[in-house]
Amino acid sequence: MHLKRRVLVGLAAVLLQACATPPGSDQGPEQTPPQASPPATPAPRAQNAPAAPPTLPRPAGTGLLDASKLPPFDGEKREVKEPLRGVATIDRTAPADDLWQRIRRGFSMPDLDNDLVRKNMAYYVARPDYLQRVFERSRIYLYHIVEELEKRGLPMELALLPMVESAFNPMAYSRAHASGLWQFIPGTGRRFELQQNWWYDGRRDIVDSTNAALDYLTFLYEMHGDWFLALASYNWGENAVARAIARNRAAGRPSDYASLPMPAETRNYIPKLQALKNIIANPQPLGIRLDPIPNEPYFTVYTKFRDIDVQLAAKLAEMPVEEFIALNPGFSRPIIRASVTPRIVLPADKVDVFHANLSKLDGSSLVSWKTYHPGKGETFESIARKFRMAVAQLKEVNGIRPRVRAVPSLLVVPANGEAISARKLPIMYAPPIPVRVRRIFHTIKRGETLPSIARRYGVLVEDLKRWNPGRSLGAGQRLEIEVRAPVKGKPRSKSKPKKYKKATR
Repeated sequence: MHLKRRVLVGLAAVLLQACATPPGSDQGPEQTPPQASPPATPAPRAQNAPAAPPTLPRPAGTGLLDASKLPPFDGEKREVKEPLRGVATIDRTAPADDLWQRIRRGFSMPDLDNDLVRKNMAYYVARPDYLQRVFERSRIYLYHIVEELEKRGLPMELALLPMVESAFNPMAYSRAHASGLWQFIPGTGRRFELQQNWWYDGRRDIVDSTNAALDYLTFLYEMHGDWFLALASYNWGENAVARAIARNRAAGRPSDYASLPMPAETRNYIPKLQALKNIIANPQPLGIRLDPIPNEPYFTVYTKFRDIDVQLAAKLAEMPVEEFIALNPGFSRPIIRASVTPRIVLPADKVDVFHANLSKLDGSSLVSWKTYHPGKGETFESIARKFRMAVAQLKEVNGIRPRVRAVPSLLVVPANGEAISARKLPIMYAPPIPVRVRRIFHTIKRGETLPSIARRYGVLVEDLKRWNPGRSLGAGQRLEIEVRAPVKGKPRSKSKPKKYKKATR
């Protein structure tokens, strides 16, 4: 099993159809995207199968309603307004060879049907190359996520959430300092016991961050008894959603997901997930190729007890260092410290060869780097000369931006003082350069196009459309544009937050 790169070569334009259970009106921007015809062949779980009401709590791991949570019967005879509907059953005894098939079988959230869902479906279907890249990145992570969801009795739609959060890029980092597949900010990561230190960031660790994300999502569902509200809380923050619910109730308004005022990002969050669900449920009619993923573990956890270089670990596993880092993205330095993270993640078919090669080095040092505490007055230049490195190499291996002059109190340097060539430096995660976002406005002049405006401001056409949803983009139209510039020196504290600022999660 190796990472592959595939490219989609065709796209069939198809019209979208409404999903099964509309939750109510949407408050997002009005769109008139293409409509779609129903799928020609139903997925293993029919898209029109009735779903359980989202407000019923389901204890994790049982799939049964907790009778203790039902209100007591008061003896009154009540009119039955809607007869009980049959519940679709899933034959879990029949093995699924394809992981996508297993995911489809586990879809159990109510469906959402509104213009934002159709808009996002049209967006994704028009970008098959992007979808293919996301699907390819997901191949090495999805089986583990699916296994964890089934163990907890959680809906399989959550396996698609990293597509929305990070496009299955474990190195993704947001302006809110969220990191990893599941996009935890530092505070919420610590709340769910994700280590964050100089050596390692558990928010990027595939195993740890998945456990934390599912713990958090379970907590949010138990808090609201509604998956739409739980997902809105994951994006916007549990306190922000709770305040919105309280405001609506105080005003005598409904407090369901569709009735709450919320930021555009959160309003669009669940429609994105629904759009991906619809595409994965029936990709062929939409012209999307969904290559099978073997329904078997891609990786396994290997417990180790010695410090080891990242590059050496990859070499002993006889795999490219880039693939090793993709499975172990939590490591921030070229050394894996056993005292910090006493395990690594390896492809399932590489464990035996890694163990055999490691046993041959019993008693040998497995590290070529060490920590160094700079003395008073030392500079990057003097330290680089001391360890026979280029200044750029010293900064790169320590994740330090090129223009930084202040020497930190701790560095990683070559252990034996030998010269380190550029080729020997592992491509490790480097903390992103902090940027400051400034919103400006541009009035479109006659003859200007979106591509020319995007080039002028160094942004993407897709960003211009995202920042200006529902606007007619013609001469005289005023566009909102987010301009980003590197922060010089220590970032200043944030100004007073605007209404509906993204809350902590």
